Amino acid sequence: MSQDNLIKLECSECHRINYHSKKNKKIIKNRIELKKHCKWCKKHTIHKETK
Repeated sequence: MSQDNLIKLECSECHRINYHSKKNKKIIKNRIELKKHCKWCKKHTIHKETK
């Protein structure tokens, strides 16, 4: 994956970085929020894009 398109997804409850993903930053300007499974919280939580 290209480093320019790489983003980190952080759990909104425990604030741990659990996922890495990519996005097209030219098309999508705002930050992504996805509902993913957190292995630390052991449930589905909202994961937000971090810097």
